Amino acid sequence: MTKYVNNTLSRRGFLAATAATIGTGAVAQTDNSTELERDIGSQAVRNISSFRSLDWQPYFSDLNNGAVLVDLQSRALHFWSEDQSVYKLYPTSVPLTQDLTRKGRTSIIRKVEGPSWRPTPSMRERNPEWPEFIGPGPDNPLGSHALYLTWQYYRIHGTHDTRKIGRRSSNGCIGLYNEHIAELYGMTKNGTQVLLI
Repeated sequence: MTKYVNNTLSRRGFLAATAATIGTGAVAQTDNSTELERDIGSQAVRNISSFRSLDWQPYFSDLNNGAVLVDLQSRALHFWSEDQSVYKLYPTSVPLTQDLTRKGRTSIIRKVEGPSWRPTPSMRERNPEWPEFIGPGPDNPLGSHALYLTWQYYRIHGTHDTRKIGRRSSNGCIGLYNEHIAELYGMTKNGTQVLLI
């Protein structure tokens, strides 16, 4: 509700109206959604954790080929280059439930720009109405780039549905904004070590 004082907008009313407007921005993005994994709905809890930079040494013994740390609790991905000249921190989407979550050490084994997507057998079982294949493009749940890991079916990838970032919204993968996955794609290589905690 906006408060008016002498037919002019008060400072408190202006701030309240601005906050309300900012808070409803994500609702407008629901049209033409590429969401296939699950309807995240308006009841989803948003991530309110503050991101903080981390040092690589508690998590990796070296930075050979660079290192990616995914913190599932704070929903953040950290990247360190092999020569330590680059450190990046990105917000992510994470798996919906604990049973879809995998933790531990893996590495990047394949990089694809413009990936295609096939639902896993368990996804097809849960959602038989899903298509069997989606090629590269705006309807693809893997976004613009994908980093394939040694774990079958697990990826770090982009998303065209920006509502997912900062939420529990995937079937196991780690999602990034397309501009962030494109940047990470350019800095990583096959053999980059990855740790999910």
